[in-house]
Amino acid sequence: MNLNWVKVFVAAFFEVFWVIGLKHADSVLEWVGTAIAIIVSFYYMIDASRKLPVGTVYAVFVGLGTAGTVFTDIVFFGEPFKVAKILLILMLLAGVIGLKLVTNENAEEGAEA
Repeated sequence: MNLNWVKVFVAAFFEVFWVIGLKHADSVLEWVGTAIAIIVSFYYMIDASRKLPVGTVYAVFVGLGTAGTVFTDIVFFGEPFKVAKILLILMLLAGVIGLKLVTNENAEEGAEA
């Protein structure tokens, strides 16, 4: 796997933290953590977009972040578990994996010539 895809996965990982932070942050420290997660998340997503197709990067970023956020809500915040929701998230992840598989990793879409 290309280092730029690792950056997309790291960005999506931090996306989960800032999305949860936007909903649950109550103290200054939690808001600072949320801001740091936003900065880290967008830094890695933008950096990966310099070498990979922007549309694919964004779709993978949002898809993984959405799946991670739903999982976190269910496990840590008592969101009700619904089979339909899980099936739809699995369909979303299948699309994200499909996009990743059909993307040419050697193409430098955003790179300057």
